[in-house]
Amino acid sequence: MQITDLNLSTRQVRAFTALAEHRNFTRAAEQCHLSQSAFSSLIRTLEDSLGVRLFDRDTRRVELTPEGRLFLGGATRVLASLRDALEDLGEHAAGRRGRAGVAALPSLAAGWMPGVLAAFHQEYPGIQVDVADVLSESCIEFVRGGRADFALASMRSVGPDLQADPFCRDGFYLVCRKDHPLSRRRRLTLAALSGEPFIHLAQDSSVRQHIEAAIHPARMNGMMELDQLSTVAGMVRAGLGITVVPALTLFHFDSDDLTALPVETPGLTREVFVIRRRDRSLSIGAQALLAFMMQRRPQPGERRASRRGTALARTRGR
Repeated sequence: MQITDLNLSTRQVRAFTALAEHRNFTRAAEQCHLSQSAFSSLIRTLEDSLGVRLFDRDTRRVELTPEGRLFLGGATRVLASLRDALEDLGEHAAGRRGRAGVAALPSLAAGWMPGVLAAFHQEYPGIQVDVADVLSESCIEFVRGGRADFALASMRSVGPDLQADPFCRDGFYLVCRKDHPLSRRRRLTLAALSGEPFIHLAQDSSVRQHIEAAIHPARMNGMMELDQLSTVAGMVRAGLGITVVPALTLFHFDSDDLTALPVETPGLTREVFVIRRRDRSLSIGAQALLAFMMQRRPQPGERRASRRGTALARTRGR
């Protein structure tokens, strides 16, 4: 058997370095919390396994052999690396160090998430969080490809390799200019808005897909299609049309010129799910982040600023 094929125990290596340090069996055995006979047996077994003598010893002295001096440097490095690895693992296990990656819908990443992450970093300053603010389909691919530990997305059908658990529900709101006739309506449905010039989000956005599914087979009177909610807000503020967006995006429309009113249409509710791999455990850092977010997830009935005078609109199914 070659020496490189041996499977030495850390107990043997620690005994060797202790004896190399103290040059005394009694003191080395005490350091290792072993009886002298048990300690001597460890050293003999180590030398027998290696097939070389590591120490010259007699009744008065213990000295390293040339082979023992050669082995000492590597043994010391191995124990130091093991100690560092165990300390690092302990820091991760205690939640004092780590890394977590989350992919999230831009509406969550820009509005709800910053405050949550600020609180998380106060409680877990050693855990680094990577955030990808992408649309739902990209959220899924981030998780599937291992670039995110979990995602907050609005797609429930994600394939057999992923699981989707409920996170929150998001109601929809009409946003229009404050002087628009619709701002005085007491009850609004998508059907009632179908004739109005409409500012759409891009076809691949979950917002667009929910609206079109809820009004099908009818269609909104599309005025233009945009990628960014901030641009949609600018167009609505200029009077070019109206729009319908989830409650979690209303911070983009925080303007004295605009009002936001709930739209009451069956099926017009966006559900957000936690998406994660079925075949992979979350790291302790990712577990801590997910638990922290679940405790602070957006709740139905929370209040969010509206621009109908100074009133507050209650978001239903936020």
